[in-house]
Order: sequence, then structure tokens, then C-alpha cells
Amino acid sequence: MILEETHQNTKQQDSDLRYLSPIKIETKVEKKYCYFKQRNIKYIDYKDPTFLIKFLNAQGKILPRRITGTLQKNQNKLNAAIKRCRQIGLLPFVTDDLR
Repeated sequence: MILEETHQNTKQQDSDLRYLSPIKIETKVEKKYCYFKQRNIKYIDYKDPTFLIKFLNAQGKILPRRITGTLQKNQNKLNAAIKRCRQIGLLPFVTDDLR
């Protein structure tokens, strides 16, 4: 009899835990600003690989807008500049550790 009561109590506790709402964690979301708009950069020079490396990850892939915060127009210019820089051999296409 005691075993049945404890078994029922554990079932009831499990069901109570199952329907609890998730913990709300407040995180501070920092707004991302376009690097080029802040510094008033109109032309992205493809002949400057040290500047373009800022927008590549360690494997040499181009970082997306959601990470860098650049505007679509500037992201397109940046992509074109990085691809041109790769074509003339200043930046590698793929690497193990770029930074």
C-alpha cells in the first residue's frame, strides 16, 4: 500500500513538472549597425585583403549579414570585392586557419 502511494505521488510530480512553462531568460539584444554606413565608406577596395579578412571566418567563408549587421547593398559590394580578391590571388578560397 505504501508503495502504491509513493508511486502515485511520483507520477503526480512528474506530470506537474512536464507542464511547467519554460524559464524566461532575458537577454540583452544589441542592435547591429552597418560597418560601412557608420564609417561612411562608399567604395570597398578589393585590393586590400587585410580589411576584407574582417568579414571572413577562420575557414575563409564570407560571414552573413545576420552576423556582421551590414546592409544588403553593402553586403553585395563586399561579396563582389572578396570574390575579386580571391580571383587575383590575394585571398585564399579555402584555408584551415585564416586568423
